Amino acid sequence: MRDAVIVEAVRTPIGKGRPNGSLAHVHPVQLLAHTLRTLVERSGVDPALIDDVIGGAVDQVGEQAMNTTRYAALAAGLPESVPATTVDRQCGSSQQAVHFAAQGVMSGAYDLVVACGVESMSRVPMWSNVPAGKDPFGPGVAERYPEGMVPQGISAELIAAKWSLTRARMDEFAVSSHRKAAAAWRDGLFDAEVAPLDGVARDECVRPDTTPEILAGLKPAYHDPGFAERFPQIEWNVTAGNASPVNDGASAVLITSGDTAARLGLRPLARLHSFAVTGSDPLLMLTGVIPATEKVLRRAGLKLGDIDLFEVNEAFSSVVLAWQQETGADLAKVNVHGGAIALGHPLGASGTRLTTTLVHAMRERGARYALQTMCEAGGLANAMILEGV
Repeated sequence: MRDAVIVEAVRTPIGKGRPNGSLAHVHPVQLLAHTLRTLVERSGVDPALIDDVIGGAVDQVGEQAMNTTRYAALAAGLPESVPATTVDRQCGSSQQAVHFAAQGVMSGAYDLVVACGVESMSRVPMWSNVPAGKDPFGPGVAERYPEGMVPQGISAELIAAKWSLTRARMDEFAVSSHRKAAAAWRDGLFDAEVAPLDGVARDECVRPDTTPEILAGLKPAYHDPGFAERFPQIEWNVTAGNASPVNDGASAVLITSGDTAARLGLRPLARLHSFAVTGSDPLLMLTGVIPATEKVLRRAGLKLGDIDLFEVNEAFSSVVLAWQQETGADLAKVNVHGGAIALGHPLGASGTRLTTTLVHAMRERGARYALQTMCEAGGLANAMILEGV
């Protein structure tokens, strides 16, 4: 079986997913097209050689409908002969695109393929694809879970309660994310991965001056009397400060085999080593990163101590902290350039955003192995291991 390597990785700056956000004026197709165009330009590849473009998007409706990835490829100027498809594994959609792309290269189905993702949460808000009064789950799920599903914010609260995570601990983690992201920007560590767009050159949500005292003044984000009665263990410690914001952004990576990279004169950034995906309790929902980490390490024949860097998506502080308690990972190796709490979480783009940040961090730090994992709605998680080259 062939290997699969990442030879280029780029992302847009990440804007606030609000009408006044720095990228709210940009159509999602144009957001993704910008990263695809930049990816081709920076790599120098002939775009006609691209076998497929696999993109992630979560709310596939309105301006993100009709196979957004295909139209982004066309808008980017790729030849009409280059196909594209859009996938949805919720927050892990573009990480799943990386899995599919790499597995296609390894099997011989692809020689050169793009994995990417986009989300414009200012123009297509979360849950836009579920009309009011409609049930996206159906009677079979209602029968299996008669008390009903819960929103992700409630899942984050249940995780905080189960792992005894205090408000102070979650706020402290959030502050650390902002400080690491601010330091990475200050030290030029994002320069190689970010493709400025329409005068926007920096991530909009990074708050370098935030403090635990500031975050302590925020109100609980998800308090609900009905859920309080159903789950009396919840202490209502999740706030806008220790959760990821809503955002606009896009990202993309170019994947090929080592032999093809050599033939085309491309420099690999990292080798895609191992992959795993798993399901977990759909009520806790966001804890799948724990078994996914165990599964991918087992498949790779590696131990946690072999991993030099981790990217664990910061949907909420409680998710990463519960993962850390269960795995025993060193938090000093986790999200070293900040995570989604600071940088932002444009849903469909986050998977390849994490990958982009991770491969550049690996090169900057000389890492041998790195692990990326993401929690996803419905009780799902992706995980993969990258190897330095």
